[in-house]
Amino acid sequence: MMVKSMIGERIRVLRRDVYTQNDLAAVADVSVDVIRKLEQGRRHTASIGTLQRIARALGVELAALLGPTRVVSATGADQPQVIAIRDALTSVDDLLDELDGADSPDLTELSRSVTYAWGLYWAGRFEPLAAMLPRLLAEAAAAMHDATVPEVGRAADLAAQVHAITAETLVRLDALDLGYVAAREAVRLAEVASDPLRAAATRSGLGHVLIRQGRFVDSERVYVATAESLQPRGEVSAAYLSVYGGVLLGGATAAARQGRAGAATDLLAEAAGVAQRTGVDRTDYEIVFGPSSVVMQSTDCAVVTEDYVAAMEMARRMSPDAAMPLASRSRHLLDVAHTQLRLGHARAAESTLLAMERAAPEWTVYQKLPRVLVGELLTRGRPSPRLRELARRLNTPRAPRPS
Repeated sequence: MMVKSMIGERIRVLRRDVYTQNDLAAVADVSVDVIRKLEQGRRHTASIGTLQRIARALGVELAALLGPTRVVSATGADQPQVIAIRDALTSVDDLLDELDGADSPDLTELSRSVTYAWGLYWAGRFEPLAAMLPRLLAEAAAAMHDATVPEVGRAADLAAQVHAITAETLVRLDALDLGYVAAREAVRLAEVASDPLRAAATRSGLGHVLIRQGRFVDSERVYVATAESLQPRGEVSAAYLSVYGGVLLGGATAAARQGRAGAATDLLAEAAGVAQRTGVDRTDYEIVFGPSSVVMQSTDCAVVTEDYVAAMEMARRMSPDAAMPLASRSRHLLDVAHTQLRLGHARAAESTLLAMERAAPEWTVYQKLPRVLVGELLTRGRPSPRLRELARRLNTPRAPRPS
């Protein structure tokens, strides 16, 4: 009995009142055989690039074909989407010489898919991102396996990025150990790519995973060693300075979480000097850096060391025109709300949390701290209707009233 392809069924439902299979294939510029096999269940998926073209032809986002992934009842490594990512991340196909039959994507197409995945990440859209990662990991492995000698560096760079995105997504899904596995593989692949900035960026990602694991000493060691290897000598590019500055900020974050305020301050000061040289907010090698990032991380470090007055003073320096991705802006607002609550400004904290959730609802639902802060706000006086609604959306348990 043929097993129905969920992706194929979605394609069939979306196209049936608009296109024939042949028409859809022509508009999407894909083989009609692919569409036919997907709909008949003889294929269960296709390359990310192919699915993107089909989605565009149907006038929907890729997520509409990949389907919903959120599972409220499971957490961490028990989530079905995490299991699917794990199976792709730890595949043994290479050991069994079974990569030859994999669909090896054109590297330009794979690059477009990687760019799309980073866009989902920075927009905080972890559900569609988690859904596409198993296939993207398989494509990265196939690309590395089939790359010719001149292509190896580019294939390795793209595969490193896929693993870096995977690591960050797994962290958001609370699968920290798997995130570490993906981050280490990203570092290994970046070394094959032989781009010092990609190598530094993947090590920075590893440092972030270590922070989320609570391994603050190891994280600081990785960040500081990476920064030392990048120490600018002479004229360097703006991208070089941006990556270097981002690594310094990561080191400051790790130091602050150890209570090493002096070390954090020194690293922040050095990063501020680099930001003066770049002059603007930038994103290079998927590291966000610039004057706004220095303000953001300085605020974060002050919050971590419980210097809330300094945190509020620093947060006021954030430019309203900060050119940071939505995920970064939302993370800063979370620090601001935390600070406002600790300083006794409950209504201001409530307004900040609502503004954050309104701007980035998909990002917010994957964060733990908003639920903690909302739970605490519920115990302070009579909760407003909008706060109760926010608590409901975040599935926030009511916090115990402080003694």
